[in-house]
Amino acid sequence: MEAQREWIERLEYDPIEFLGPERSLLPKLDRVRDCIGSLVGADPRDLAFVRNATDGVNAVLRSFPFSPGGEVVITNHGYNACNNAARYAAERCGKQPGGATVSVAELPFPIESNAQVIEAIDATLTSKTRLLLIDHVTSPTGLGLPVKELIELAHRRGVRVLVDGAHAPGMVPVDLSDLNPDYYTGNHHKWLCGPKTSGFLYVRRDWQHEVHPTTISHGANSPGLGKTPFLAEFNWVGTYDPTPILSMPTAIEFLCGLKEGGLAQLMRDNHALVLAGRDALLNALGCDPPAPADMLGSLASVPLPAERVGDGESANRLQRRIFHEHAIEVPIFLLKGTLPCLRISAQAYNSLDQYKRLADVLPLCLESERN
Repeated sequence: MEAQREWIERLEYDPIEFLGPERSLLPKLDRVRDCIGSLVGADPRDLAFVRNATDGVNAVLRSFPFSPGGEVVITNHGYNACNNAARYAAERCGKQPGGATVSVAELPFPIESNAQVIEAIDATLTSKTRLLLIDHVTSPTGLGLPVKELIELAHRRGVRVLVDGAHAPGMVPVDLSDLNPDYYTGNHHKWLCGPKTSGFLYVRRDWQHEVHPTTISHGANSPGLGKTPFLAEFNWVGTYDPTPILSMPTAIEFLCGLKEGGLAQLMRDNHALVLAGRDALLNALGCDPPAPADMLGSLASVPLPAERVGDGESANRLQRRIFHEHAIEVPIFLLKGTLPCLRISAQAYNSLDQYKRLADVLPLCLESERN
């Protein structure tokens, strides 16, 4: 935040000089691009900046050349906003002869192994599938999907893959040169602790000529705004505040300095902490682990007894009760509209005592909710 305030002061001191792409903005963005590229194993020339992962997913979906009869496959663990974007893109194409459709791969939860994910998606792909939208880490259930295997599976079937990596950078290792997705988008404001409205979109060079930002601006016919037409379009989408993006090297440097082992050690420690927190909750509920430890990063969801939570309004009421009566902020939701779940997350500022306190009050709140 201190770094961002300094950038804001520099911007407001001389907005024309600071924001003018032909003056000093582009070199600033390129330096951040180099930083993010090193973090996620990507050539900086293949990285554009977006407001967030939802923005990146929309840019790809709304640019995608769906053919008549084409299909996009999503999952039931996908982020609602991005699944909505897939349906919107298909619906727009669906107004044309042949149209496009959306199919949903049903991933189980509780889940026993990555093999179940691969089997469910393999069974959903068809000869009509043109694009697979998957999460690197699912938002509702915190599952780290086997994205490398899924990308290889889809490519063997002639299907492109868009990975929603909203939660991945800073939570789990990301190496795009190894994963080889067609498209990958991630947030800077989640596990990298950057300012809001800051994320990146990776597009494989084969497809960059097809992908356009959701806001078309000067870059569409001003190639000088970037080293490639792809970067030119995304570098300038109208007047905006670039300070969240420009602050990212500071955020990454800070996170890397928290532990002697750097960011990798921080991710390992957060993983261990969320597992310990999950164990405390499972013991309080008398439940078995709903997912293997190796499928988790630093998010974990636990199912709650349906007979004690009920419908969506009851889940919302339980979440509000835990917050207002115990000052604990934790999401509670219905997965697939039927299975109540509670999700915890772990970062450097959390401690095991916090999860133990949640484990203590949760049964009491559940009993009050039933009554």
